[in-house]
Amino acid sequence: VYNIDTKKIEQMTLNNYLYGVLAGEMQNFWPDEALFAQAIIARTFLLEFLIDDKGSKYENADISTDINEAQAYNYKGINDKIKNAVDSTDGKIVVYNNELIKAWFHSSAGGITATAKEGLSHREDLPYIKSVESDDSAAPEDIQKWTETFTTEKLQAALADMEEDISKFSTIEIGKKGPSGRCITLKFGDAEISCVSLRMALAASQFRSTLLEEVSYENNTLTVSGKGFGHGVGMSQWGAKKMADDGKKADEIINHYFNEVDIAIAWE
Repeated sequence: VYNIDTKKIEQMTLNNYLYGVLAGEMQNFWPDEALFAQAIIARTFLLEFLIDDKGSKYENADISTDINEAQAYNYKGINDKIKNAVDSTDGKIVVYNNELIKAWFHSSAGGITATAKEGLSHREDLPYIKSVESDDSAAPEDIQKWTETFTTEKLQAALADMEEDISKFSTIEIGKKGPSGRCITLKFGDAEISCVSLRMALAASQFRSTLLEEVSYENNTLTVSGKGFGHGVGMSQWGAKKMADDGKKADEIINHYFNEVDIAIAWE
């Protein structure tokens, strides 16, 4: 594992790596069933990454703690609840037709999850990824609804990074929308660009999702209002917490967010 904090490669057991991932991806005091669900998803994500991808972009590493490549990692957040969630689900993975799924997850769906095409610009929609309602009412208010502004200078820098040849525009509005209502394209005058790509180029921590409610461009400033946090594909973490709070089990949470999948045992 290449650790981006220490800038060194560390040898870890699979479970030791997953302890840090789970502590990085969920609060270590959340309900057990939400943590169990996240542990199963994280394990599936890891194995699918190792099998289907060509390893880490960091030389001589299988995977990294870089969230732009894989999953979050926080060894300081590891506690007994985290270890129990990983150990109690040891070997459990999510499969579709006996194949590992792409175990996508995100912070908050804003009420409804996305298809792979609209949320991640994935080349194809996968049969186990569906758009479903998600009760994310447990999420903080600034995740449930948010507004951010971006200057023209920031927009032009982002467009340049995207290699979009758009230098002049006087209007910006939502173009195409996906099945969940997420923005697929934004129209800069007559030009249409990928909403997902612009979100990433501007700053995903500010442009929190593409589930947009309003877009305006005035006084050389883009104002964007939306719901949720993240790409919206797969399991909503705040939705998983709410389901666990309501008494749902880990397998029920996973089967809500992924279509016709099975929880399998990879090893015992």
